[in-house]
Formats: sequence, C-alpha cells, structure tokens
Amino acid sequence: MSVKSSALDRVLTLELARVTERAAVAAARLRGHGDEVRADRVAVDAMRKELNTLDIAGTVVIGEGERDEAPMLYIGETVGTGKGPKVDIALDPLEGTTITAKAMANSLTVIAVAEEGSLLHAPDVYMDKIAIGGGFPDGLVDLDKTPGENIKALAQAKGVDVRDITACILDRSRHAKLIAAVRETGAAIRLIGDGDVAGVIDTTNPEETGTDIYMGIGGAPEGVLAAAALRCIGGQMQGRLVTGSDAQKQRAAKMGIEDFDRKYTLCEMASGDVMFAATGVTDGSLLSGVRFGGNKISTETVVMRSLTGTIRWIKATHSDQSKFE
Repeated sequence: MSVKSSALDRVLTLELARVTERAAVAAARLRGHGDEVRADRVAVDAMRKELNTLDIAGTVVIGEGERDEAPMLYIGETVGTGKGPKVDIALDPLEGTTITAKAMANSLTVIAVAEEGSLLHAPDVYMDKIAIGGGFPDGLVDLDKTPGENIKALAQAKGVDVRDITACILDRSRHAKLIAAVRETGAAIRLIGDGDVAGVIDTTNPEETGTDIYMGIGGAPEGVLAAAALRCIGGQMQGRLVTGSDAQKQRAAKMGIEDFDRKYTLCEMASGDVMFAATGVTDGSLLSGVRFGGNKISTETVVMRSLTGTIRWIKATHSDQSKFE
C-alpha cells in the first residue's frame, strides 16, 4: 500500500515526544502542590524551550490564549529554528492544571503538528463536542441528535444494551440537562473534573478505559487537539463553537470564524498530515504519570501520525536529569 507524500519528516513524530516529555517532567515536580498557575507556567516554559530546538517554521494556532493575555506560546507565536517545513501547532502544555495541582488522574502535556493551514484556528471559547471511536458507520452520532438518540444508535451499532454504554461528560453545572437525558436512557456516566482531551481519546479503546462516547461542552482549543488525535488513531467527532458574548464572537471573528453555528467535522478541525504526542503528568486511563526515582526519571508518551496510522507507546527512562533543568 502506498503512502501519500507529506512535507513533514517522520522523524518529527519522535522529536515531539521530547517536547511533551520536557513539559511533563517540569509540571510533575509540582503535582499536589496546589499551585495551578505555577504548574502551568513551568510546563509552558519547558515546552517552548524544546520547541525552539526543532527544525520547523511553526506557528501556534491553538495555544495559551491571545498575545496580550499569554506571555509565552500565545496564538500566532512562531517557534522552531525556522529552517524546516511550515507547520500549524496546537498545544496544551498542561491539560489539567487543576488536576495536577491536586495530583488527580489524567493530566497530560499535549501537542499536535500539521501542515500549514490544516488545523482549525479555534478561539479560546467553549465547544460543544461529541466523539466516538473508530469502526462505526459515518454519521452514527451527531450534535443535532438528542443524547438519547446518540446513545441508542451507538448501542445498536455495538450490538449491546443501552445499559452497557458509558458516556464521559465533564462534571459541570451546565451539563445538568445532558446528564439527566443520558441517565434517562439507562446508560452510565463517567464524570470527569477536567482533562477532556483524554476523555475523547478514551473512546477509541472502551475495553480498557470503559468510555464509549464523549459528550458535552468543553474548551474549543482542547477540541482541536482531541480531533488531531482522532485523525491519527481513528474515530468520529463533531464540534460546534459556543460563544456566549459579543466579545467572544469578536475574538472568533478575528481568527476567521464567520459562521458561529457551524458544525465542524473531524477533518474540518484537523486535516492533512497530522502528528500528535502526549505525555502523562499524573497517572490516568491513557498514560502513566512521570516517576522520579534516584537518579532517573521515567515517562510514558504516545505519539501518532495520521498519514501512516502509526501509534507508538514510549516508556522512557532518563538518566540525564540535567536536560530537564
């Protein structure tokens, strides 16, 4: 089987692992310290430092916010040496700042890289999302269907009772009606406090994670990152921006959003050749967290590429701690 050509070098997938590893180790030193701001800042600093060693001409399209609000890794910032291919970069140096501060499960450092113009330039607003894993007919679930219709359609496609389906939903007051509608079907719900990138990815391996479908409103930047991962690992996803104020709509318009009611498909959020990497900060359903022991540091990372469908799980032991200083 032939593989389509791409401007991206396959070596870059492994280099991305070093980017997320560096950020994860920095953040992990502050697990359970109760300082969300500092944990996020050290992860940002570490990720930026490593990104700027890569031979890419990268532009951050999903980052830590707009330039005036984020001193580093802001939307529109250029990173890399400037010597390589032009790429879009979506990143979350610390997905789950609160759960890191509390040493809870499923905190990650995450990055996606794609050919220039391939990632949705989503503003830092909310996004209504629905996602399932691969192997199902296209359009099986849809944002315009009721929660009950989506749950029942998925159960029928899997050949199981609705009671055997588990939906992952962020534990937020805005989801009260959604939670009630899902429970009315008889399906189970896994409520998470944060970390919806991991929640979406978990739908691709329900046998291990116990999550069949992701539903609800979370961050739009996290939606694009999750879409990038699903492009690599396989699955279905839709997203629709939720702009609750004129100021948010103005921010979205500045980034090229014209139709605020548009329902984005997976490939509209992440197209072309996409590379994705994530490293565990705390233990979770997807990855183990960073381990410190003696003179060694252990990390677990997943790296993926959509062009080849390759997924690599990297358990690394770092004896040279100086590179993380």
